[in-house]
Amino acid sequence: MIIHKMSKKLLLILIIITSTVSNAQVFSKSMFAKKALVNLENFDKQRVHFGFYLGFNNYDFKIDKKYDDEDIIVDSQTGFNVGLITNLRLTDYVDLRFEPGLYYGQRNLRFPHITDNVDALREVKSTYIHFPLLLKFSSKRIGNVRPYVLGGLSWDMNLSSNANSPDDNSSNRFRMVKKTSNYEMGLGIDLYFEYFKFSPSIRGVFGTKNELIPDNDPNSPWTGNIDKIATRGIFINFAFH
Repeated sequence: MIIHKMSKKLLLILIIITSTVSNAQVFSKSMFAKKALVNLENFDKQRVHFGFYLGFNNYDFKIDKKYDDEDIIVDSQTGFNVGLITNLRLTDYVDLRFEPGLYYGQRNLRFPHITDNVDALREVKSTYIHFPLLLKFSSKRIGNVRPYVLGGLSWDMNLSSNANSPDDNSSNRFRMVKKTSNYEMGLGIDLYFEYFKFSPSIRGVFGTKNELIPDNDPNSPWTGNIDKIATRGIFINFAFH
């Protein structure tokens, strides 16, 4: 089941990347046809520029278990992102970007060893205020197309963490730490139009901390077997500058 889920995610990523690159190639050829003008020729020469993004996310968990005889199944759901972009030009090919945003997602945890259907499911809804600080490495611009890769660190504040709640899973409340950190890596492409720059991108996010707050009972059927739980996710953003 896990392999099947991963295969579907990888297939989705491959389709998006292939579609983006193909459309970019068509777009680039059309721009060169009949010696079309280069749009926003001096846009990237600005020291600072701003933008916003909309997108989708698919959050997952990496779970380290204490022993293997009790499975924990993660059912990822699609969420949405919205945020702002501040871009600082460092060199002709390197930019520093700050992209604060609001990320809403959900992961359902299933515990097959628990016989009660209600107790066997925990819906983990997360509303993150996301603070990524990223370096963007761009290739040479070709007409109105410019691919790039990016990576960096991010910090999250989970407004739905239940960190301060005295209740735990015995009261149907899954608890996580409120603040956590990640590293991110991704790729994208800048497409220059007459009045704006459009930048679709895809990236992976990888949590660096244990985000679990264990239940009060050390033998809890929900958290007793969890040694560490950390966020994994895929972001697909559509930026406008």
